[in-house]
Amino acid sequence: SGADLSGAYLKDANLIDATLNDATLRGADLRGAILRKATLIDADLRGADLSGADLSGADLRFAIFIQTHLHKATLTNCRVDGIAIWDVDVAEVAQSGLVIADPSSKQPSIAVDNLKMAQFIYLFLNNKEIREVIDTITSKVVLIVGRFTSERKAVLEALKEALRTHNYAPILFNFAEPGSGDCTETVRTLARLARFIIVDLTEPSSIPQTLQTILPTFTVPVHPVLFEGKREDALFADFKTYPYLLPIHHYTDPAHLLASLQEHVIAPVEHSIKPGTREG
Repeated sequence: SGADLSGAYLKDANLIDATLNDATLRGADLRGAILRKATLIDADLRGADLSGADLSGADLRFAIFIQTHLHKATLTNCRVDGIAIWDVDVAEVAQSGLVIADPSSKQPSIAVDNLKMAQFIYLFLNNKEIREVIDTITSKVVLIVGRFTSERKAVLEALKEALRTHNYAPILFNFAEPGSGDCTETVRTLARLARFIIVDLTEPSSIPQTLQTILPTFTVPVHPVLFEGKREDALFADFKTYPYLLPIHHYTDPAHLLASLQEHVIAPVEHSIKPGTREG
Protein backbone atom coordinates (compact mmCIF):
# COMPACT_ATOMS: atom_id res chain seq x y z
CA SER A 1 0.00 0.00 0.00
CA GLY A 2 1.24 3.53 0.68
CA ALA A 3 -0.57 4.76 -2.43
CA ASP A 4 -0.90 8.49 -3.06
CA LEU A 5 -4.59 9.09 -3.69
CA SER A 6 -4.63 12.78 -2.83
CA GLY A 7 -7.69 14.43 -4.32
CA ALA A 8 -8.90 11.15 -5.85
CA TYR A 9 -12.55 10.89 -6.94
CA LEU A 10 -13.83 7.78 -5.14
CA LYS A 11 -17.44 8.76 -4.62
CA ASP A 12 -19.64 5.70 -3.92
CA ALA A 13 -16.64 3.41 -4.49
CA ASN A 14 -16.84 -0.18 -3.28
CA LEU A 15 -13.77 -0.53 -1.07
CA ILE A 16 -14.92 -3.38 1.16
CA ASP A 17 -11.91 -5.13 2.72
CA ALA A 18 -9.56 -2.76 0.87
CA THR A 19 -6.01 -2.44 2.17
CA LEU A 20 -5.03 1.23 2.29
CA ASN A 21 -2.33 1.22 4.93
CA ASP A 22 -0.13 4.35 4.82
CA ALA A 23 -2.24 5.67 1.94
CA THR A 24 -2.39 9.41 1.36
CA LEU A 25 -6.02 10.38 0.83
CA ARG A 26 -5.75 14.09 1.46
CA GLY A 27 -8.72 15.91 -0.02
CA ALA A 28 -10.07 12.73 -1.58
CA ASP A 29 -13.77 12.55 -2.47
CA LEU A 30 -15.02 9.45 -0.64
CA ARG A 31 -18.64 10.49 -0.28
CA GLY A 32 -20.84 7.44 0.08
CA ALA A 33 -17.89 5.08 -0.29
CA ILE A 34 -18.23 1.61 1.20
CA LEU A 35 -15.15 0.97 3.34
CA ARG A 36 -16.51 -1.82 5.51
CA LYS A 37 -13.67 -3.81 7.10
CA ALA A 38 -11.14 -1.77 5.15
CA THR A 39 -7.64 -1.44 6.61
CA LEU A 40 -6.49 2.18 6.82
CA ILE A 41 -3.67 1.95 9.35
CA ASP A 42 -1.62 5.19 9.29
CA ALA A 43 -3.75 6.54 6.44
CA ASP A 44 -3.73 10.30 5.93
CA LEU A 45 -7.33 11.51 5.51
CA ARG A 46 -6.74 15.22 6.04
CA GLY A 47 -9.41 17.24 4.31
CA ALA A 48 -11.02 14.15 2.78
CA ASP A 49 -14.79 14.07 2.31
CA LEU A 50 -16.26 10.90 3.85
CA SER A 51 -19.81 12.20 4.10
CA GLY A 52 -22.20 9.25 4.12
CA ALA A 53 -19.35 6.74 3.89
CA ASP A 54 -19.61 3.36 5.62
CA LEU A 55 -16.48 2.51 7.60
CA SER A 56 -18.04 -0.08 9.88
CA GLY A 57 -15.49 -2.60 11.06
CA ALA A 58 -12.62 -0.63 9.51
CA ASP A 59 -9.14 -0.65 11.02
CA LEU A 60 -8.30 3.03 11.56
CA ARG A 61 -5.32 2.66 13.87
CA PHE A 62 -3.13 5.78 13.79
CA ALA A 63 -5.13 7.25 10.90
CA ILE A 64 -5.17 11.04 10.60
CA PHE A 65 -8.54 12.80 10.49
CA ILE A 66 -7.87 16.54 10.39
CA GLN A 67 -10.59 18.77 8.92
CA THR A 68 -12.11 15.57 7.54
CA HIS A 69 -15.77 15.67 6.58
CA LEU A 70 -17.72 12.89 8.30
CA HIS A 71 -21.29 14.12 7.95
CA LYS A 72 -23.60 11.12 8.40
CA ALA A 73 -20.71 8.67 8.04
CA THR A 74 -20.84 5.31 9.82
CA LEU A 75 -17.95 4.37 12.08
CA THR A 76 -19.05 1.43 14.17
CA ASN A 77 -16.95 -1.43 15.58
CA CYS A 78 -13.76 0.17 14.28
CA ARG A 79 -10.21 -0.13 15.62
CA VAL A 80 -9.14 3.40 16.51
CA ASP A 81 -5.95 3.04 18.56
CA GLY A 82 -3.87 6.21 18.19
CA ILE A 83 -6.34 7.94 15.88
CA ALA A 84 -5.73 11.68 15.40
CA ILE A 85 -8.98 13.59 15.02
CA TRP A 86 -8.92 17.39 15.08
CA ASP A 87 -11.27 20.08 13.79
CA VAL A 88 -13.84 17.46 12.81
CA ASP A 89 -17.58 17.70 13.42
CA VAL A 90 -18.76 14.31 14.71
CA ALA A 91 -22.25 15.40 15.76
CA GLU A 92 -24.05 13.40 13.05
CA VAL A 93 -21.64 10.48 12.80
CA ALA A 94 -22.86 6.99 13.68
CA GLN A 95 -20.15 5.98 16.13
CA SER A 96 -20.20 3.07 18.55
CA GLY A 97 -18.08 0.11 19.59
CA LEU A 98 -14.84 1.96 18.89
CA VAL A 99 -12.01 -0.24 20.16
CA ILE A 100 -8.98 1.54 21.58
CA ALA A 101 -6.97 -1.33 23.03
CA ASP A 102 -5.54 -4.38 21.32
CA PRO A 103 -7.87 -7.38 21.91
CA SER A 104 -4.98 -9.75 21.10
CA SER A 105 -2.90 -8.44 24.01
CA LYS A 106 -3.16 -9.46 27.64
CA GLN A 107 -4.94 -6.21 28.40
CA PRO A 108 -8.74 -6.19 28.15
CA SER A 109 -10.13 -4.34 25.15
CA ILE A 110 -11.76 -0.98 25.75
CA ALA A 111 -14.61 0.35 23.63
CA VAL A 112 -16.26 3.76 23.60
CA ASP A 113 -18.94 5.36 21.49
CA ASN A 114 -17.29 8.64 20.52
CA LEU A 115 -14.26 9.23 18.30
CA LYS A 116 -12.91 12.17 20.25
CA MET A 117 -13.34 10.33 23.53
CA ALA A 118 -11.50 7.36 22.00
CA GLN A 119 -8.60 9.63 21.09
CA PHE A 120 -8.47 11.06 24.61
CA ILE A 121 -8.67 7.68 26.35
CA TYR A 122 -5.91 6.25 24.14
CA LEU A 123 -3.63 9.17 24.99
CA PHE A 124 -4.50 8.88 28.66
CA LEU A 125 -3.67 5.17 28.75
CA ASN A 126 -0.50 5.33 26.68
CA ASN A 127 1.08 8.67 27.55
CA LYS A 128 2.52 9.17 31.02
CA GLU A 129 2.81 12.92 30.50
CA ILE A 130 -0.91 13.18 29.70
CA ARG A 131 -1.73 11.26 32.88
CA GLU A 132 0.46 13.62 34.87
CA VAL A 133 -1.29 16.62 33.35
CA ILE A 134 -4.71 15.16 34.19
CA ASP A 135 -3.54 14.45 37.73
CA THR A 136 -2.35 18.04 38.03
CA ILE A 137 -5.62 19.42 36.72
CA THR A 138 -7.80 17.30 38.97
CA SER A 139 -5.84 17.62 42.20
CA LYS A 140 -3.44 20.55 42.11
CA VAL A 141 -4.82 23.47 40.11
CA VAL A 142 -5.70 26.58 42.11
CA LEU A 143 -7.39 29.46 40.31
CA ILE A 144 -6.35 32.93 41.51
CA VAL A 145 -8.84 35.66 40.60
CA GLY A 146 -8.30 39.35 41.25
CA ARG A 147 -7.23 42.70 39.93
CA PHE A 148 -3.46 42.76 40.19
CA THR A 149 -2.16 46.04 38.82
CA SER A 150 1.59 46.64 38.52
CA GLU A 151 1.57 48.08 42.06
CA ARG A 152 0.08 44.85 43.41
CA LYS A 153 2.21 42.32 41.53
CA ALA A 154 4.11 41.55 44.77
CA VAL A 155 0.86 40.21 46.26
CA LEU A 156 0.31 38.03 43.23
CA GLU A 157 3.85 36.67 43.34
CA ALA A 158 3.46 35.90 47.06
CA LEU A 159 0.28 33.95 46.36
CA LYS A 160 1.85 31.98 43.52
CA GLU A 161 5.02 31.23 45.50
CA ALA A 162 3.07 30.02 48.54
CA LEU A 163 0.92 27.74 46.39
CA ARG A 164 3.91 26.28 44.54
CA THR A 165 5.63 25.65 47.88
CA HIS A 166 2.66 23.47 48.85
CA ASN A 167 2.72 21.58 45.53
CA TYR A 168 -0.22 23.34 43.87
CA ALA A 169 -0.31 24.61 40.29
CA PRO A 170 -1.57 28.21 40.30
CA ILE A 171 -3.51 29.62 37.35
CA LEU A 172 -3.98 33.39 37.32
CA PHE A 173 -7.00 35.26 36.00
CA ASN A 174 -6.06 38.93 36.24
CA PHE A 175 -8.78 41.53 35.61
CA ALA A 176 -6.09 44.21 35.29
CA GLU A 177 -4.96 42.76 31.96
CA PRO A 178 -6.16 44.43 28.74
CA GLY A 179 -9.28 42.91 27.26
CA SER A 180 -10.50 41.38 30.52
CA GLY A 181 -14.07 42.59 30.16
CA ASP A 182 -16.88 40.05 30.15
CA CYS A 183 -14.97 36.81 30.72
CA THR A 184 -17.79 34.77 32.22
CA GLU A 185 -17.26 31.67 30.09
CA THR A 186 -13.49 31.71 30.60
CA VAL A 187 -13.90 31.93 34.37
CA ARG A 188 -16.48 29.15 34.27
CA THR A 189 -14.12 26.90 32.31
CA LEU A 190 -11.19 27.56 34.63
CA ALA A 191 -13.37 26.98 37.69
CA ARG A 192 -14.15 23.49 36.40
CA LEU A 193 -10.44 22.69 36.51
CA ALA A 194 -9.71 24.12 39.94
CA ARG A 195 -9.38 22.27 43.23
CA PHE A 196 -10.17 25.57 44.88
CA ILE A 197 -10.27 29.28 44.06
CA ILE A 198 -8.63 32.24 45.77
CA VAL A 199 -10.35 35.57 45.13
CA ASP A 200 -8.56 38.78 46.09
CA LEU A 201 -11.20 41.36 47.01
CA THR A 202 -8.79 44.27 47.50
CA GLU A 203 -9.65 45.90 44.20
CA PRO A 204 -13.13 44.47 43.61
CA SER A 205 -13.67 45.47 39.99
CA SER A 206 -15.47 42.55 38.24
CA ILE A 207 -15.20 40.33 41.34
CA PRO A 208 -18.96 40.32 42.16
CA GLN A 209 -19.68 39.18 38.60
CA THR A 210 -17.05 36.45 38.96
CA LEU A 211 -18.54 35.19 42.21
CA GLN A 212 -21.99 35.19 40.64
CA THR A 213 -20.57 32.99 37.87
CA ILE A 214 -18.93 30.49 40.22
CA LEU A 215 -20.85 30.16 43.47
CA PRO A 216 -24.36 29.21 42.25
CA THR A 217 -22.96 26.66 39.79
CA PHE A 218 -19.96 24.95 41.37
CA THR A 219 -19.24 23.37 44.70
CA VAL A 220 -15.56 24.21 44.45
CA PRO A 221 -14.37 26.07 47.58
CA VAL A 222 -13.79 29.79 47.15
CA HIS A 223 -11.52 31.52 49.66
CA PRO A 224 -11.48 35.33 49.57
CA VAL A 225 -8.46 37.31 50.75
CA LEU A 226 -8.39 41.05 51.47
CA PHE A 227 -5.71 43.61 52.27
CA GLU A 228 -5.97 44.77 55.89
CA GLY A 229 -7.75 48.13 56.11
CA LYS A 230 -9.71 47.64 52.88
CA ARG A 231 -13.42 46.81 52.84
CA GLU A 232 -15.09 44.28 50.59
CA ASP A 233 -17.54 45.43 47.94
CA ALA A 234 -21.05 45.97 49.30
CA LEU A 235 -22.34 43.29 46.94
CA PHE A 236 -20.11 40.70 48.62
CA ALA A 237 -22.66 40.31 51.42
CA ASP A 238 -25.07 38.74 48.93
CA PHE A 239 -22.74 35.74 48.51
CA LYS A 240 -22.16 34.86 52.15
CA THR A 241 -25.02 32.36 52.22
CA TYR A 242 -23.19 30.03 49.82
CA PRO A 243 -21.67 27.15 51.81
CA TYR A 244 -18.53 26.88 49.68
CA LEU A 245 -17.55 30.52 50.27
CA LEU A 246 -15.08 30.52 53.15
CA PRO A 247 -14.47 33.45 55.54
CA ILE A 248 -12.23 36.28 54.34
CA HIS A 249 -8.55 36.07 55.25
CA HIS A 250 -7.05 39.52 55.89
CA TYR A 251 -3.37 40.13 55.16
CA THR A 252 -1.11 43.08 55.92
CA ASP A 253 1.51 42.71 53.19
CA PRO A 254 2.82 40.11 50.72
CA ALA A 255 5.16 38.58 53.32
CA HIS A 256 2.28 38.12 55.74
CA LEU A 257 0.16 36.55 53.02
CA LEU A 258 2.97 34.15 52.15
CA ALA A 259 3.50 33.17 55.78
CA SER A 260 -0.17 32.77 56.66
CA LEU A 261 -1.57 31.11 53.54
CA GLN A 262 -1.12 27.53 54.76
CA GLU A 263 -2.87 28.02 58.08
CA HIS A 264 -5.56 30.48 57.09
CA VAL A 265 -6.37 29.58 53.47
CA ILE A 266 -5.04 26.19 52.35
CA ALA A 267 -5.87 24.23 55.51
CA PRO A 268 -9.49 25.49 55.76
CA VAL A 269 -10.03 24.87 52.04
CA GLU A 270 -8.70 21.32 52.14
CA HIS A 271 -10.80 20.60 55.21
CA SER A 272 -13.91 21.77 53.36
CA ILE A 273 -13.36 19.63 50.27
CA LYS A 274 -15.61 16.57 50.14
CA PRO A 275 -14.92 13.91 47.49
CA GLY A 276 -17.57 13.60 44.79
CA THR A 277 -19.38 16.83 45.56
CA ARG A 278 -18.22 19.01 42.70
CA GLU A 279 -20.73 20.05 40.09
CA GLY A 280 -20.88 22.14 36.95
